[in-house]
This record gives sequence, C-alpha cells and structure tokens, in this order.
Amino acid sequence: MIFGVNPTLEALRAGHVIEIQVSETGHRGAASLIELAARLKVPVRRATVSELDRISGHGLHQGVVATVNRHIKYRVDELLDWETGPLLVVLDGVEDPRNVGAIARAVDAAGAGGIVLQTRRAAATTGAAVKASAGAISYVRLAPVVNISRALEGLKADGVWVVGLDEKGRDSLFDLDLTVPTAFVLGAEGKGLRRLVQERCDWLASLPMQGKVASLNVSVAAGIALFEAVRQRQRR
Repeated sequence: MIFGVNPTLEALRAGHVIEIQVSETGHRGAASLIELAARLKVPVRRATVSELDRISGHGLHQGVVATVNRHIKYRVDELLDWETGPLLVVLDGVEDPRNVGAIARAVDAAGAGGIVLQTRRAAATTGAAVKASAGAISYVRLAPVVNISRALEGLKADGVWVVGLDEKGRDSLFDLDLTVPTAFVLGAEGKGLRRLVQERCDWLASLPMQGKVASLNVSVAAGIALFEAVRQRQRR
C-alpha cells in the first residue's frame, strides 16, 4: 500500500497501481488523479477517512491510498549504464523508510542507475518510503542482494570504483575523480558502514564539514555525492 496524492500519481504513470481508495474529503489534487485512473482503467473506490488512516498506519495520506504491484527487482549488473557511465548507490543497513525514500528521490533526480540494498531491508517498498520519495521510487531500479560485501566485489570485478562515504574517511569526496564508473556506499546513521563493507571500498571519503555538527543525514550525504559526480561528468 502507498499513500498520498503525488506518490500515487507517479505510481499510476509508471503502471504500478492496481486500485485506488479515495475519501470524500480528499486532497484537491485527487480530482486529477481520479481522472488519470479512469483513462488508465484503474478502479477507484470511496473509503472513509478512518479506513484510510488504518490502512496507511496513520500516515499523511491526503485522502488517497493505493494498492500497487511489487516493485520490479533488478540484478546489480542491470543498474550499470555503460553509455553514460555507471553511477549508483549501495545501502548498507539503511532501514528508515524516509531515508530510503529521500535517497531514491536523489537517485532519480541525478539520473543514477539505481539502488543496491539488502533483501532483508523492506523499507524501500513501504508507503512511507514512497511518500518520502514523492513517488520517484516508482522509477528507480532496485537491486536486492543477500550480501552487500559480495555485491561490491562483483561491481569491482565489472570495473566500478566503490566509494564509501564515512565521516572519518581520509579522502575528501571533492578530491576524487567521480567521472569513472562509481558506486557510492552509505551506512546507517549512528552505525555507519560495517567493517567488512569498508574493507571492500576502494576509497573511504568524507564530506568537508565547516560547521559544528560532525555529520549529515544519510539522504543529504547521498544527494551531495550524486550531484558532485553529475557536476564532474558534465564539466568533462
């Protein structure tokens, strides 16, 4: 189940929606959503606000909840775009669905190849993750893997440079050449990257911090890293 007007609109456009439930006092954007659903022959039914509250886990649903099919799963190698130069994100233990959703939004905005994440981390497909991504996750390719360290070894064998983002990293992100095939690895807030994952990285890079706070939210760090890579590639 996903919820909210914009996430549902994007899931509709991506062809993932099976059914939509709308309250009588829905968001003003629900009218255009219902119109699009009719054109796409997706059934829409009325529901009470209390029903939608229960289904969405009391999330900010704006009077709209949708049932969607499962997100298509990709192999890691399918995330590598050799025409534009591989650029992707690997999540090592990031479980907060809001962070996963925000990272997916940055991945989509930067035109990156997708996200590698562990199969036991279900945050990527929850309604909260879809809501946080503003629907962008409907377009982002996800490659679930059992073992992150093994996936990194496979990427390196394919010619992708692995950059772990770590506040204690000796290299500055801005000093690295990110025009080469690159995979950014991000760990959970508080825990950071696990030791075995760090050992698989070609570089451990930090963001130059000028303020009093030592680190950034993981989704903010992902966005900065992705767009630094985009900046370097556009200049080249």
